Amino acid sequence: MKPLGPERDHYWLALSMAKAAGVDLQAAIDAGRFSQEKWARTVQRCRSCEWGADCPTWLNENPEIETAPDTCANAQLFAALKAAQTGRRAAFEEVMEG
Repeated sequence: MKPLGPERDHYWLALSMAKAAGVDLQAAIDAGRFSQEKWARTVQRCRSCEWGADCPTWLNENPEIETAPDTCANAQLFAALKAAQTGRRAAFEEVMEG
């Protein structure tokens, strides 16, 4: 198991990936679909992601994307949040329950 990456770096990486994928985290929080606890787990998953070293370069090259890449530890979460914000509620509920 690799050591966790720096918390501050991965806070910004997770936020940047969500933004690039078109996920409005503040709207998700305001709508009650996302919480501070879930955000903390999101950053923690990012810190342990095997792809973390490549993520900053990838984000610089891909500032706007349809979905986070499969290599992202939070790809499913970001897809679910985006589905919820675009009205695809069933997809959101399926991922959030799993």
